Parts: sequence; structure tokens; C-alpha cells
Amino acid sequence: MSLTVSLKSRWSNGEVTLGAWCMMPGSMGAEVLGRQGFDWVLIDMQHGCMDYTVALDMIRALDQTNAVPIVRVPWNDPGIIGRVLDAGALGILIPMIQTADDARRAVEACLYPPIGRRSFGPVRVGLRDGPGYVATANDKVAVIPMIETAEALACVDEIASIPGVDALFVGPFDLSIALGLPPGDNDGEPAFDAAIKTITTAAKKAGIATAVLSNTEVAPLRISQGFQMVSVTTDIAALSAASAADLKAVQSTK
Repeated sequence: MSLTVSLKSRWSNGEVTLGAWCMMPGSMGAEVLGRQGFDWVLIDMQHGCMDYTVALDMIRALDQTNAVPIVRVPWNDPGIIGRVLDAGALGILIPMIQTADDARRAVEACLYPPIGRRSFGPVRVGLRDGPGYVATANDKVAVIPMIETAEALACVDEIASIPGVDALFVGPFDLSIALGLPPGDNDGEPAFDAAIKTITTAAKKAGIATAVLSNTEVAPLRISQGFQMVSVTTDIAALSAASAADLKAVQSTK
């Protein structure tokens, strides 16, 4: 993959980027999604079923496509953040951010000095991008804290203003639970609608993007709300829908 324009640059230009979500382990599935035209593909190491070695292979598979490899790490931990960046991830989604200090630590783990504290050792990504990687890494790597708790919502303006934060990611399931709602998209519920407004307003004020886990039904609404990083499907949802439709089509001919 020859990445000339980062997601960060596209967001700053006002572009909407659409992506797919990998929950299943395996480089083949990641490559299939990467070749469909998505702007980015996310490898989910928090709730997905892949370990580091598999995630590495999935990043390498995505490097054969035009989709930007993003990784959701299991936790706000510098060790795993550094490893997936050294593997070639160009965006890090950090779950369960609670405070501005949490967001600051995420930035420090993702970026090289003087902005951050990332350790130098781009062994695998150096093979892909060459010796010039370190000079451009901070400009290419997107730092994306998730806003999905009541604590994060209460200090979202402070989180958004941390230098190095590139987007705020809405996790609708955990956010809904935190608001006393069932997990999922709860549009029309005043508390959920107000939370979405609070997050998008904070991001706009800080001059950064907003991002969200979504689907084909809800994505158009999210785009109209100003989200610039929007997932369209997951590998499990796509496989389930396509296989069920194929089975039903053939069953109807019996």
C-alpha cells in the first residue's frame, strides 16, 4: 500500500471516510474487506477474536489494499499500542477513556517525541515505509479515544482539546448502557441524542473529527450529524447477511 494521504488529512479537508470492522481473526477476511473500496478497515483486538500475531498478519494483508489499517487495542496500554503501531497500524482506537489524563496518556503512547513518548523500534513498519517512517509517523497516525462512559461525556471538551487527539469515537453500545439505555443506537431517546450532540459539538469546537460504530441503516444519519469516520459493516454481519440471503434464494426454488 502506498499511503499518500492520511485519514487525518482527509478529515481536516472535511471528507467523510467509510470503513469496515473485523471481529473475526484471519488475514484473508481483512484483505477481502480491504479490497471492497472502504477507506479504512479496523482490526478489533478489544472484543474481536484475534491476538497480536494474527493482528500483525491482518495489517500486512490490508497493506496490499488501499484501506488504511486501524486497530482497536484492548486497553489504554502503551505496550500493546506501541506494538500494533510498530506492526503498521495507522490509527489507534482506544476504548473506555474516562478523563483528559487518559486521553493524554493515549497520545503519548501513540506519538514520538516531542509530542509523545512512543519508543522507537519500527521493525515491521520500517520494512513497509522505509527509513523515513519516523519523520512522518506523527503526521499519519490517528489517535482516536472512545467516548463511551458518563465520566468521559462529562469532560469531553477537555478530552477533545488534548493536543494530538485527532477524533472522538462514539461507542453507542457502552454509551447507551452508561445512560441507562439498552445497548445500541438509541436515536430518539433524549439522553442519547443529547450525548451525540455534546460529543460532536466538542469535536467541532476543537477542530477534530468525530467517529462512530454504525451500520448501513444508521450511517446516513451519522453522516448528516457530522461524523467523518463511519463504519458501514462488520465482517460477521456481512457474512451472516450474505450467506443467509444466498440460502434463502436457493431454498425458495425447492
